[in-house]
Amino acid sequence: MRVPRRRSEILRRSKIEQDDHLTPQAIGRLEKELHDLRHRERPEVLREVTRTREMGDLSENAAYHDAKARLARIDGRIFSLEERLKSAIPIRVGADPSGRIRIGSTVVVRSDGKKYTYQMLGSHEVDPSRGRISHQSPLGAALVGHVVGEDVMVKIRDREVVYHILEVK
Repeated sequence: MRVPRRRSEILRRSKIEQDDHLTPQAIGRLEKELHDLRHRERPEVLREVTRTREMGDLSENAAYHDAKARLARIDGRIFSLEERLKSAIPIRVGADPSGRIRIGSTVVVRSDGKKYTYQMLGSHEVDPSRGRISHQSPLGAALVGHVVGEDVMVKIRDREVVYHILEVK
């Protein structure tokens, strides 16, 4: 017989691999979403559950079951947002006083004769098309801790690419 896992155990295990670094803007977006769910969407769905419950036989009341399922999804999302915000580590955006690359730094590098600008962020805010990379990505991990003027070698697929650090902001 398979023993069911508790939600807390699943969360605890997933936190080991989880990256909780978030910019203040991302924290603000999550707080806004949580506020909207708690104060707008959840009360609406609760009213819908109450209204459909009064329609009669619950065993054949599809609208009631649909509303209950929506309420469960909203409650799950609220729980998820609360946990993420509880464990969030705010990123200080900008250069480190020592000049070293860290999470929150913007880095200008040159590779193969081209200039690239990257912002080092947590894995929840990654968008390579906008130059936002994770500090856990191969390039991000290689750049963290280095300073202007240094060369960093990154193994990408079957070749090694050298990045020269031009600027850290």
